[in-house]
Amino acid sequence: MNGTPFLAEGYEISFDLDRVDRERVHRWLSTDAYWALGRTREKHDRAIDGSLNFGVYESVSGEQVAYARIITDRATFAWLCDVYVDPSVRGKGIGSALVGAVREHLRPYGLRRILLATHDAHGVYAKLGFAPLENPDQWMALSF
Repeated sequence: MNGTPFLAEGYEISFDLDRVDRERVHRWLSTDAYWALGRTREKHDRAIDGSLNFGVYESVSGEQVAYARIITDRATFAWLCDVYVDPSVRGKGIGSALVGAVREHLRPYGLRRILLATHDAHGVYAKLGFAPLENPDQWMALSF
């Protein structure tokens, strides 16, 4: 697995749920993320409460600039989702550093796999060790 990318100076990563700016994250996802457009605040709050949450914050102001969420049993499996970087700080490696930190945070659990779905960021995740499913024909989904 590739090393953890360096986080740009002036930013910090936190796994503290109390630091998550729920309103900001909801706005980002429900208005600008193709996978969560129109998601209600209530639904997103439930998702936050049932997940491990990770944020990137400006060190001086404490303002949240990125977010990621993990759904996991903390033993065998995790789903990485809702990865979002504010447009004003994109291109600084913040998303890669965030996902790398999430991966390292999960390493001690001894998970068998971490999955994610992406429409347009395959290259970003590949740099962090993610790869297409080896046997996609074995996977199925139930959609509502």
